[in-house]
Amino acid sequence: MYIFKAIALLCASFLFLGLQAQVSNIEGILEEIEKNNSELKSIAHYYESKKLLLKSGNNLPDPQIGGYFLPFGEYTGDAYTEFQISQSFDFPTVYSARNKMIKQNGLSLDIEYRKKRQGLLLQAQQHCIALISINKRLEIEKKRATDSKKVYQHNEALFEKKQVGTLDLNKAKIAWLQGRFKLEQLEKERSNSILVLKTLNGGKPIDFSVTDFNDVPIALEKDSLWKAKLSSDPRHEQFQQQRLIAEQQLKLSKSYALPKITAGYNYQGNAAENYSGLYAGISIPLWSNRNKVNAAKSNLEFRETSITFKTEIAYSEFEKQFQEYEVLLSEFTEYKKTLNALNSEELLFKAYDLGEISFLEYYLELQFYRTAVDSFLDIEKRLFQVQAQLLKHQL
Repeated sequence: MYIFKAIALLCASFLFLGLQAQVSNIEGILEEIEKNNSELKSIAHYYESKKLLLKSGNNLPDPQIGGYFLPFGEYTGDAYTEFQISQSFDFPTVYSARNKMIKQNGLSLDIEYRKKRQGLLLQAQQHCIALISINKRLEIEKKRATDSKKVYQHNEALFEKKQVGTLDLNKAKIAWLQGRFKLEQLEKERSNSILVLKTLNGGKPIDFSVTDFNDVPIALEKDSLWKAKLSSDPRHEQFQQQRLIAEQQLKLSKSYALPKITAGYNYQGNAAENYSGLYAGISIPLWSNRNKVNAAKSNLEFRETSITFKTEIAYSEFEKQFQEYEVLLSEFTEYKKTLNALNSEELLFKAYDLGEISFLEYYLELQFYRTAVDSFLDIEKRLFQVQAQLLKHQL
């Protein structure tokens, strides 16, 4: 019995660890959001309905049934009756061309869905990066608030012994209060970020308590990255897809120059005598297709020329992001190297506690160090956000 309980407890432990792993990194969060996001589910249904509507555009027209019953007039025989059932349809090659057009439009909808999905996941990823940065700052600010309180209490004790003046005591208290207020502000920012992620996750709460970035920012190779974006980014795929749709539209417009066909059955006569047989006819598109081919050609030329223009704009945006990333990476590396060489807060407090430096010296050095650390954290967050934008095509 105890063995079974132990096994059950062990399995539960592994299950708990597995559940924790799902939200211990950004990838796990994005998987959850993709699965639960209400907007993505709505968009998927919408595009599916659009595909079905496209397919309905290649249906045959409804059959037509008509008849005459003529009992009135100057005649002595039986009443004259006539009825006809007929079915019209385009030339067979039109359906083939239209079906290819529908497939191309369906692929365009798939690309559009991927683009919207990618944008939503990037939004979630940016919030995750911001949340990691906030969590990291919270850990630092909690330590700072504790140290500030110690310094204030230390100054209180010295003030009671008349070893420091009111000015030093008030400065220490202000430093402590500022730390507390900053901690409260960060807690609010954290709650807001978690609320946004919860909304993106379809209303399901997310517990994301990661306090540091697992990945190390690396130098990216510009040309290979751009080639990867061209081949797999749905935004660029959409440019090419619009051209393919324009090409197929031109083929379809040309096929409309072929006649429409009508076939059916016709009956006419009365009780004494009647005639029946097959009915056939064609509709020659002398006027209905006028200018449609030229319009399709102009649209194709527009799509072909716009690809170059849109790609140039996209590359310009990419280049700006890449340059920003390189600057941030350089600043991040230099800051990290320099901060490691500076005196830490612990060493400064130790020197102050031992009386090696005055409170004013301690306070000025501390503010300088903390400002440098805060700047480093800002650069780190922005660096990972820009990196996410550059690698958006991988989502």
